[in-house]
Amino acid sequence: MKYRVYVDGQEGTTGLRIHEYLAKRDDVEVLSIAQDKRKDATERARLLNAADVAFLCLPDAAAREAVSLVTNPRTCIIDASTAHRTAPGWVFGLPELAPEQRDRLRETKRIANPGCHSTGFILLLRPLVDAGLVPTSSQITATSITGYSGGGRKMIERYTQGDDPKLAAPMPYGLTLAHKHVPEMRVHGRLEVSPVFMPIVGDFYKGLAVSVPLHLGALGAHATAERIHAALSERYWGEAFIQVRPLRDPDALESTYFDVQACNDSNQVDIFVFANDSQTVLIARLDNLGKGASGAAVQTMNVHLGLEEGYGL
Repeated sequence: MKYRVYVDGQEGTTGLRIHEYLAKRDDVEVLSIAQDKRKDATERARLLNAADVAFLCLPDAAAREAVSLVTNPRTCIIDASTAHRTAPGWVFGLPELAPEQRDRLRETKRIANPGCHSTGFILLLRPLVDAGLVPTSSQITATSITGYSGGGRKMIERYTQGDDPKLAAPMPYGLTLAHKHVPEMRVHGRLEVSPVFMPIVGDFYKGLAVSVPLHLGALGAHATAERIHAALSERYWGEAFIQVRPLRDPDALESTYFDVQACNDSNQVDIFVFANDSQTVLIARLDNLGKGASGAAVQTMNVHLGLEEGYGL
């Protein structure tokens, strides 16, 4: 049996990468739209409703429009935009979020693919909140450094043209403190207060590392680096795509500088806990185009269809 898959927005960075994953598979028939009909609502609706799985790689407004075109109850939508990540009736497309998440993904037809920054942040915080080590009322800060591919085609063009000397240095952005990933970071991290989030883009194509500093004393006497590391290790034990590195990982400490790009070209997330007696820094490292976008979408499709989760990844 071949599953019929349609990528609406197949020309963007995420859509192109999904096509690359699917092109290697013999269990998928990728439905294509003619170039001159890419904005034809009737043709898009036909393909969306003909698909077993439809990926939406579109801006938020266009993604909402695409959802309105779907009338086939058997079509599963996996939306890569931010439009539905905290919306009622939509399941967050992070299989490792909670023990019951895979069952929810199999049963639903509406899946919201996580953002790249929020993927790392939630994977760090959610197990600690669930374990009672980080109170839901905590005021959390986070920093994330990412390659420029996360900004889409316009940012990629800006960096690859190579004529702007300002781009040689890392550039903080999101200075209005209203980055589009913050709502899902709060909701799916089970936090009552939105984190203060500072993203930074650097002059490299892909790779991402989210860091979350914590004062152990502010969390309570029961919160130690060892317990934090144990809670993360327990939650992700047996997960194919998440590796919790040793506490105070000696390999990372020996190299002095953290390698943001070490998970590139994979669907892997590496989780680190660095600490002294009173403070800890949690870091999640991933490929912003892999587990941070297209890889995550294909992984979720596999879960929904009941296939081996890493198939094609």
